[in-house]
Amino acid sequence: MFAVCGGAAALRRGALWSSRVTMATVVSGNKTSQQVKERLKKEVAEMKSQFPGFRPGLVVLQVGDREDSNLYISMKLKAAAEVQTRSESMQVTFGFQSQLRRLKLHRGLYHYCEMSKKVLRSIVAVNENPDVHGLIVQLPLDSINPINTERVTNAVAPEKDVDGLTSVNAGKLSRGDLGDCFIPCTPNGCMELISQTGVSVMGKHAVVIGRSKIVGAPMHDLLLWNHATVTTCHSKTSDLAQQVGRADILVVGAGRAEMVKGEWLKDGALVIDCGINYIPDESKASGKRVVGDVHYPSAKERAGYITPVPGGNTVESAKRFLQPFTPGKWSLVYTKKIPQYPQPSDVEISSSCQSKPIHQLARELGLFSEEVELYGRSRAKIRCDTLKRMEKRPSGKYVVVTGVTSTPMGEGRRTITIGLAQALGAHLNHNTFACLQEPSLKSSTGLMGLSLGSGYSQVTPLEEVTLKPSGQNELISAAGGLLVDTVKAHAHYEAQLSEKTLGIEKSDPLTFTADEIRRFVRLDIDTDTTTDSVSLERELMTILSLSSSEEEMRHRLSQITVASNKSGDVVTADDLNISEPLFFLLKECLKPVLMQAVEGSPVFLHISPLAGEAQGFPSALADKMALKLVGSEGFVVTDAGHGADISLEKFFNIKCSVSGLQPDVVVMVTSIRNLEMYGSAVKTITLLCPKVQAGLPLPYECSQEKLKLLERGCCHLRRQVEKAKAFGLPVIVAVNKFCSDSEAELALVCGQAKQAGALDAVQCSSWSKGGAGTLALAQAVKKAAELSGRFKFLYDSQIPAVDKLRTVAQKVYGLEDIEISPKAKEKLALYTKWGFGNLPVFITNTHLTLTDDHMMQMDPSDSILLITDVRVNTGAGFLCCLTDSTDLFPLFSNSPKQKRMILSSPCFHGNNLYGDSKKPGCNMLSTLRSNRPKSAAFIQLTLQHLYIFMLDD
Repeated sequence: MFAVCGGAAALRRGALWSSRVTMATVVSGNKTSQQVKERLKKEVAEMKSQFPGFRPGLVVLQVGDREDSNLYISMKLKAAAEVQTRSESMQVTFGFQSQLRRLKLHRGLYHYCEMSKKVLRSIVAVNENPDVHGLIVQLPLDSINPINTERVTNAVAPEKDVDGLTSVNAGKLSRGDLGDCFIPCTPNGCMELISQTGVSVMGKHAVVIGRSKIVGAPMHDLLLWNHATVTTCHSKTSDLAQQVGRADILVVGAGRAEMVKGEWLKDGALVIDCGINYIPDESKASGKRVVGDVHYPSAKERAGYITPVPGGNTVESAKRFLQPFTPGKWSLVYTKKIPQYPQPSDVEISSSCQSKPIHQLARELGLFSEEVELYGRSRAKIRCDTLKRMEKRPSGKYVVVTGVTSTPMGEGRRTITIGLAQALGAHLNHNTFACLQEPSLKSSTGLMGLSLGSGYSQVTPLEEVTLKPSGQNELISAAGGLLVDTVKAHAHYEAQLSEKTLGIEKSDPLTFTADEIRRFVRLDIDTDTTTDSVSLERELMTILSLSSSEEEMRHRLSQITVASNKSGDVVTADDLNISEPLFFLLKECLKPVLMQAVEGSPVFLHISPLAGEAQGFPSALADKMALKLVGSEGFVVTDAGHGADISLEKFFNIKCSVSGLQPDVVVMVTSIRNLEMYGSAVKTITLLCPKVQAGLPLPYECSQEKLKLLERGCCHLRRQVEKAKAFGLPVIVAVNKFCSDSEAELALVCGQAKQAGALDAVQCSSWSKGGAGTLALAQAVKKAAELSGRFKFLYDSQIPAVDKLRTVAQKVYGLEDIEISPKAKEKLALYTKWGFGNLPVFITNTHLTLTDDHMMQMDPSDSILLITDVRVNTGAGFLCCLTDSTDLFPLFSNSPKQKRMILSSPCFHGNNLYGDSKKPGCNMLSTLRSNRPKSAAFIQLTLQHLYIFMLDD
């Protein structure tokens, strides 16, 4: 029974608190209770509107079968049932659809140790259940053998301890941290009732009878921190009546039936009775009735309110649970690094970072625990259904980072990408995600640097990024091999059969059995048209790159063209009944990998460089997921691949066309060294840069100021800016600053970029300063994102493939026209017959555009692009067109062309390959010995790279 007694008549008439009343008015607490319920329903409805399908969950754990505990729990069940009944009739709008479970462990069934372990196991299970937000341990624990109550209550997770019984919550309450702890329901309800009466607690003399952890002790703290003068009494207090007589506010929770008499009360005192007791009553069917700790008949002669004490901590717990997941600002703590001079190596910088556990980062980003699959301490995979949960959220700003055509020196595109994300997040306080390709061990180790990014703008920890791949390539290779083997086996099986060996004597197909149908149906695969394993592997990786859900990936896998039959019709993976095994084999690969940068900015890594010949950028799923996580005011910085004339066109016309993504800003990365090399590629220039080779020390001449050469090289930058602007987006040029760059050179490049139509051009030092070195770029990007740019595709999706190729060749590569070989024409006609003539086109190329020669002529306007072959990627959804200078060859082949590609791969600064050592490779190997576990495979791979250099020389 819960009773509140006070000067109701005096308060209702607006009299003073000290006014004496001769007769109390009994006021029902239903109104107060109803107000609380309505407020809770609205709060739950608001949570459900933001998070559809979410329900606050409460679990009550009871040991034994005490009558008072049963009564208390039944009241909780009844209150929740009443609200839920209302929610069902009024549907979701006012729904309080809490899930209320009762775990009841019967006394006497277990040994002491077994009972304790079972109780603790039950609590741990509830703690780890994300669907439960409140846990009540009903006290006392009714067991024949005593159980350590303190240990049981402290086993409850503080964030789910809605009774406020753990030492953490009790300590915060006693210390006055009322906003950072759970207050036990009964004291919290008492304060609610006091507030509803309009009585001010401040300055009043309050007396609390009882010292239990559930009512007495927390009630004392609550009144004290609400500025009352509080006295705590108990059953052993000798002058209890005198203490009660001085109380303006009296709270009784001693557990003794009617121990406080009405004549003890001070006139006009406010009395809250929290007691639940049974006394004999022959008039009741049960022979007993429930009374409180206050003698109610005599107490109501002075004043009285009768109302239940309201609860609601489960909803408060759910609100706190959802607070980190509310779209808006992340509660993300960044770790800004102070640059050191001289700058340490990438390995040393990565080792010095104190990265937070990845599960903590995921929670700060708004990811639920069941959506995060941990892979060690530093990385995790995110489940694909996370995007479905967030589909109604607004998306953030989409920033695409590209670069000018790569040279052996590289332009530092990934370093700028990470630096920009750190500047927007850690320095400008915007929710920001970086999305990058996941490096593979073969393509990243040694040549392109040991890290993803470099210097103070890299993904950490370095050894996790580079030396512990997530296994995508292996699964892709297995899936490609499965496809090839299935085609071969099917073709071989059919070749052994003839019409005579079918074993079918029936003439009516309608009477065939299932086995006879299987033997009757033949694909007649033409083995000369079988797709090779390398092409299949690239298409599989591209399917992962373009798929936004498991359902989409399943559909794309079923549409893969593996061959054609002898009649010229297409044979797909679905025809071979192999699409489902492929899906289950690659299902894990569809999950983006979550890691973090040096300063704590979140990074999604997804899709391996194996897709470099197809999609040299992060997956659509990773970008979409990041856009929903950052919210409408956040930014997603994604890497679009090598250059504006290579990957940017494919990013827009294929990735954005398929996924529906619409970028807001384009950032184009360049460097002084890069542009000087393009200036030296012009025949009329007599001052040429010396030969530069990836991995070797930079010649002295390349560090000298050459303004004339640089100005000629800016012609290439101008063309790249114009190509990016053709898609209707604002372009920001980021000049990656090296220590050898002069102010005159930097000013020249920035001026030329603005003249070419760039919205802005800024200098960046993300390698040496991290996010602080890219702050100017971040501010320019933020300004550009506010402009109302109109993104547009390069061509209409319905025009023929030949017209698409011509449009790309002329508008992107600046060529005069295209020429299609007879073989390519024949294949285009076949694909048009199959219904694939309107697919987007993809012109294969190296990272150096349409050739593997980085010293190519800069003015190709009088050139003709020869299309030598066309292949259809029906699963990925585009036509793959080969030129006379590119081919689809596997990585690390022995062909001279592939060796040239390997040796011309960008080598970013800060990779610490040689450092200050005079002997090539010494610094790298010493770093391995000092900072890494000895890995024979890694050292062998590194020496293989160095050996390739020696062979080429």
